[in-house]
Amino acid sequence: MGLNETMKALADPVRRDILQMLRGGRKSAGEIGEHFNLTGATVSYHLAKLKSADLIAEEKYKNYIYYSLNASVFEELLAWIYDFGGGTK
Repeated sequence: MGLNETMKALADPVRRDILQMLRGGRKSAGEIGEHFNLTGATVSYHLAKLKSADLIAEEKYKNYIYYSLNASVFEELLAWIYDFGGGTK
């Protein structure tokens, strides 16, 4: 996991909203775009940033691309945060 890339991806509120949406299950780019007042190109840009940070996965089915959360990256991030705290005083 590239921690810097992950943190940059999480810094944007639109991307965090997309991740929240995907908690409910996989969604197509069109379904995601319906929730924002953004152009399709802008939604695609945000999805590409999330994908490059490995926070989401994509699955192609016929003419659609579906996006879903990649929970393992969140587990790694939480482990890093826990380790950062050190657990010692």
